[in-house]
Formats: sequence, structure tokens, C-alpha cells
Amino acid sequence: MQTTVRLQREDFDAAAEQAALTRGRTDIGAVVTFTGICRGAEAGEPIAALTLEHYPGMAEAEIGRHVEEANSRWPLLGVTVIHRYGRIAPGENIVLVAAASSHREAAFAAAEFLMDYLKTRAPFWKQVESRSGKAWIEAKGADDAAAARWDKPSGSEAAE
Repeated sequence: MQTTVRLQREDFDAAAEQAALTRGRTDIGAVVTFTGICRGAEAGEPIAALTLEHYPGMAEAEIGRHVEEANSRWPLLGVTVIHRYGRIAPGENIVLVAAASSHREAAFAAAEFLMDYLKTRAPFWKQVESRSGKAWIEAKGADDAAAARWDKPSGSEAAE
């Protein structure tokens, strides 16, 4: 399986990353991509930026472990995960997950699994900057519930 995991300050081109994942491949029948973009408001209040911090080395290893878990659950042919850190302004990319498989079901499930993990359990800390100051953001209960569904295999995970 072709795997790319990168943490970086600079922006990324989602279309170029998908093209790199599929270039020269005729075994891939589906690629599901998700790009997370910084919103201009948090809880209804306009924001100036998000700042994301991570633990270098550990974050890449943890994401890599979850990519391997996704590969053990679904028949994947490739995965790309790119997560930015540092100060990110509204409208800028934050994260890209691309999952490739022979069939769409596995690609959709793996991409969703990886995003649920990144949203709730990856070693990142997010601070929002607004008119009222800076504040650290906690994971939301709905995000935790979405991630918890992956704790028990559903039986459809190996669908092709």
C-alpha cells in the first residue's frame, strides 16, 4: 500500500496530492478525499485564525499507526494524510485525507475512520484566536461519538 503521512506548516494542493496517489495506477477504482478548511467563525463568533500545535515525531507515528489500522480493516491501495500545524487563517486548508481502494465502500469507510481519529484522538492541540482573545478548543461530544463507533467492527468493513 502506498502511504504518505506529512505534517507541515505550508499549504497543500489536494488535487495534486490525489494525482500523486493515483499516478500510473490501474488497480485503483475509487479515491475518497476529505479536505478540512479553516472556518471564519467558531461558535458563531468571527475568528482571526486557528493555531495548531503537535508533538513532532509522535504525531506522525500515531497517524501512521491509524493508517495501518485502516489498512487492516479495509482493502486499501493507498492513503495520504497531510495535516498542517502553525497559524492557519480562515479559508486555508487544515487537513487532507485521501483513501484509495479498488471499490468505493472501502475508500469511503477508511477516509471517514481516519478523519474521525484525526478529529478526536490525534496528538494535536487547537487554539482559536478571536476578538475576545485566544482559547484552546476541546473535542466535541459529537466528534467523540463519531469516533467511538469504530471501536467495534461493524462487519461491513471488509466490503469490496
